[in-house]
Amino acid sequence: MRSRNPVFSRRGFSRDNGYAGFNTAPQAGGPAVATQANPYAQPTGNPYAQNPYAQQDLQHGAPPQAPAVTGRMTIDDVIMRTASTLGVLIVTAALSWALLPVDDANISRSYGIGIGAALVGMVLALVQSFKRKASPALILTYAAFEGVFLGVISSIVDNRIADGAAMQAVLGTMAVFAGVLVAYKAGWIRVNRRFYGFVMAAALGFILLMAVNLLFAVFGGGDGLGFRSGPLGVIFGVVGIILGACFLALDFKQVEDGIAYGAPREEAWFAAFGLTLTLVWIYMEFLRIISILNSND
Repeated sequence: MRSRNPVFSRRGFSRDNGYAGFNTAPQAGGPAVATQANPYAQPTGNPYAQNPYAQQDLQHGAPPQAPAVTGRMTIDDVIMRTASTLGVLIVTAALSWALLPVDDANISRSYGIGIGAALVGMVLALVQSFKRKASPALILTYAAFEGVFLGVISSIVDNRIADGAAMQAVLGTMAVFAGVLVAYKAGWIRVNRRFYGFVMAAALGFILLMAVNLLFAVFGGGDGLGFRSGPLGVIFGVVGIILGACFLALDFKQVEDGIAYGAPREEAWFAAFGLTLTLVWIYMEFLRIISILNSND
């Protein structure tokens, strides 16, 4: 099962419904079995499994000795990397909030810096998404630039549109994260092919509508088709949050399967990167809803 996050969709750790390991599909007959023709066959579905026959003394018929498995990703690794990534994002967001004022005299400059940081962050995110290996420096740099953007945007909404909007958006994001985690661990959310297909189809439709709305806004002026303002904007914001919650469920599945299949420890950085992308998505949708509800327009 693959997540919508570009990093997860490329890594693709999964194990159910025809997807196994890291983009490695299981054979119809189940795990491979060592035979006289192929005494070194490894179990399918887990490319990180150690070869149990590599140390076997075939001449004397000694039993296979599996080497110790080290350097595998654990949930602690994922938590620590995610905390580090979000920590950098939060620190830079706080600094940009404090150092980039959004009063009438400075809002244009601060907004320009925020948009510039967002563009740099987007480029870094795309570069990391298409790299075969995780780059902690690249991921943390992305978090820093993304934090600058979020700090400026949050300050604008909080100071000029709705007092306390940033904290409300943070609390809303934390509530969604906790709720989805509890529901996933309790088995109330079943991540399977049908769930994946529905989420991806809904996400594609949502993104296309937003792109069309943006085009109309750029070339026609105003709010485009109105998908991001007024009552319709609130509805689409709620849909965006629901999609973000579904993305979190897919991300949790990816992390769970990566740990189950013994992914290398560095894959924890990919997990942290993907979770950060999803949390930023949810936060921005909450911030958008709050700004719409408190707008005087």
